[in-house]
Amino acid sequence: MKKFTRCPWAEHEPNTAYHDTEWGVPLHDDRALFELLILEGAQAGLSWTTILNKRENYRRAFDGFDAKKIARYGDSKVAALLADPGIVRNRLKVAATIGNARAFLAVQKEFGSFDRYLWAFVGGRPIVNRRRTPKEVPARTPESDALSKDLLARGFKFVGSTIMYAFMQAAGLVNDHLVSCPRHKACARLR
Repeated sequence: MKKFTRCPWAEHEPNTAYHDTEWGVPLHDDRALFELLILEGAQAGLSWTTILNKRENYRRAFDGFDAKKIARYGDSKVAALLADPGIVRNRLKVAATIGNARAFLAVQKEFGSFDRYLWAFVGGRPIVNRRRTPKEVPARTPESDALSKDLLARGFKFVGSTIMYAFMQAAGLVNDHLVSCPRHKACARLR
């Protein structure tokens, strides 16, 4: 009997549940994509475990990731966010979230949805890789470079290529579950 092994980064909670239910599943809901985009940016310089542990606090603090509400945040809301111990209290990241909400709304208006815009970077279908070891997983790819460059040109912040590759993996644009992981095959069947 062949033993299945999760991707090594998912051996402990909260990463295990996230890996087993969300990571690599093709995501097409604009609100959920916006949430993930913001959380990936918040993770810069920190561990993903830290962000997962703060995820519910982020949802509360940022109005359920309602981009329309976030785009209207003013100085008093920024002050409240910077005083909130439940999130990463980084002035640049909070400001980026507000600016990204405005840029996100502009993309939705131009393309009809953020989903339509985003998935065009992978031809509308997930890229299914067949990586055997964590060392084979790159930090960035030509697709994440292109996405990052375009997002930056549209005014987004905290969207460098490495962050965007992690976002693409998480949102299922790329299946980077190791082939030994049971989630590789499960996610490969999804579109």
